[in-house]
Amino acid sequence: MAKLELQNLTKAYSRDIVPVKTLNLTVEDNEFLTLVGPSGCGKSTILRLIAGLDQPTEGQVLIGNRDVSPLPPGDRNIAMVFQSYALYPHMTVGDNIASGLKMRHLPAGDIQKRVQEVSGLLGLDPLLDRKPAKLSGGQRQRVALARALVRNPDVFLLDEPLSNLDALLREQVRADLKQIFADQKSPIVYVTHDQTEAMTLSTKVAVLNQGHLQQLGHPHDIYKTPANRFVASFIGSPQMNLFTLSRTGNDVALGNFRIPLPRTAQSTAVVLGIRPEHLRLPREGDALVVSGDVFLVENLGMHDLVSLRVQGDPSLTLRALLPADATWGREDLKLALPPETIHWFDGETGQRFNP
Repeated sequence: MAKLELQNLTKAYSRDIVPVKTLNLTVEDNEFLTLVGPSGCGKSTILRLIAGLDQPTEGQVLIGNRDVSPLPPGDRNIAMVFQSYALYPHMTVGDNIASGLKMRHLPAGDIQKRVQEVSGLLGLDPLLDRKPAKLSGGQRQRVALARALVRNPDVFLLDEPLSNLDALLREQVRADLKQIFADQKSPIVYVTHDQTEAMTLSTKVAVLNQGHLQQLGHPHDIYKTPANRFVASFIGSPQMNLFTLSRTGNDVALGNFRIPLPRTAQSTAVVLGIRPEHLRLPREGDALVVSGDVFLVENLGMHDLVSLRVQGDPSLTLRALLPADATWGREDLKLALPPETIHWFDGETGQRFNP
């Protein structure tokens, strides 16, 4: 197997358009790296640079300690699954799966054996003689995956492969993907805008913004300890509550309530963050309790997403994920902020303050 390394990778289309800026990443064998970030952050450009569809302005792409930056896509031994599936409409499923192997002039017996192994793994045996026009979206996606898996590549690249599927099918195929790639030894780079895909599929997540790497780590670590305000606001659904507050001495005011700052907070302006799922109804002994007036309740099934204006400062809106088996009044709802779930960030740089 071969690890993937991106060293000082930069792509500039002009002085003002630089979608990838001095990126350094390593994806080891059997690692599943997901690139996430808003539109225009450089996710798909990075994938194209790895695949050889674009050339870097600076830096190198290494696969197995070999610099493949000057090589064309066909000489990199990578397999890519596209958002559009990119199946040949005039070919059967079996021929689509085998197309890459035939172009490499493998013996017919080897091709047939590999196609049978992969089609069995993905449940495509009954479909091998059909053409793409007679397949559902989920079946077409499986064919595209099979065409990638059959090649035994050094690196797998997947560019938003589930975005064309409906919500129920996306959930099913996502579970299938996790099982399929658990047995693959090659590095996997996956691009998505869907946080659920990133959190459930990955062993590592890279959060990008404006071409810069914001944070790299295990999904749980990025959720639990976001490195800066951008990561905190981007990762998590519903989005984290974030309040820019001015300090007075060693604490800040959230409405009528004062909250002590961590010792590491040195700036004049600080940002307090707390996720909606971490807010709860008060219990005896809770020290941090904020009151607010409810103005919106959104039913999400098991939970209600309750929005309230903080008493003492109606410009501050707090959102809490609360049990759906209660009725929320319009006035004076009290919510506890467990201290261990509060995140603090520098109001100027956006960087995280650790306790």
